[in-house]
Amino acid sequence: MNRTRALGQHFLSDRSILRKIVDIISPQKDELVIEIGAGKGALTFPLADRAGRVIAIEKDKAFIPLLREGKKGNLVLLEQDVLRLDFQKLLADEAVFRGKVKLAGNLPYSISSPLLFKVLKDKDLFSACVFLLQKEVADRLGAQPGSKDYAPLSILFQLHFNVRLCFTLAPGAFSPPPKVRSTLVSLEKRPQPVFAISNEDGFRSFLRTAFARRRKTLLNNLKSLSFSIDLLKESFRRLSLKETVRAEQLSIAQFVALFETLSGA
Repeated sequence: MNRTRALGQHFLSDRSILRKIVDIISPQKDELVIEIGAGKGALTFPLADRAGRVIAIEKDKAFIPLLREGKKGNLVLLEQDVLRLDFQKLLADEAVFRGKVKLAGNLPYSISSPLLFKVLKDKDLFSACVFLLQKEVADRLGAQPGSKDYAPLSILFQLHFNVRLCFTLAPGAFSPPPKVRSTLVSLEKRPQPVFAISNEDGFRSFLRTAFARRRKTLLNNLKSLSFSIDLLKESFRRLSLKETVRAEQLSIAQFVALFETLSGA
């Protein structure tokens, strides 16, 4: 199999689209941009022209010589798997850019979900993220209550980021064309989360349980936790939640309130 296909890479070469993406990333001279999956450098070199510094991560050895030919003084190349990269260590020597680090990339579909959870873990390192994602993943990030796409990922990102779906591209915009459409997503870090949460890890686990079986009611899903049924029903009553409500019907505020009510009981 072609190595590029094995890595799930689909390259974007339309200059007008690339310019739009760079404009949305909006790299500044006092900012560091980390690019995931530099590939042939179509996005890398325009970013380096405008940013203070660019760290380009590329797993495929075949592209490294091509990227080195660019000879940009502010460009650092890392031949590494981004899922194994420690962002904390990477940025330890970049104190001058603290608070001004952006993450960007045309993400291979195979790594999008694990990478997004990695971003959540290290969310305080980044001022913004701009990703080209499979449309269904992007839709999940921006989904609102009542939508079939509304999920834990929607809630967790919207708590910490201003999520904006910028535009969608047809498969023909890429080479080779993928089987799905792609959407550019802008994630701007909020100064503070929309709601304060006492235990983020606990809240994430709580959401996973709440959405575990979407056909069941929220109450039925939460029965698998250590709370008694009486406590669950009392918490629902206090928050004016119907016992027949499903997880996708609750707003972020209601999820936070329910979690904190149960946690403090």
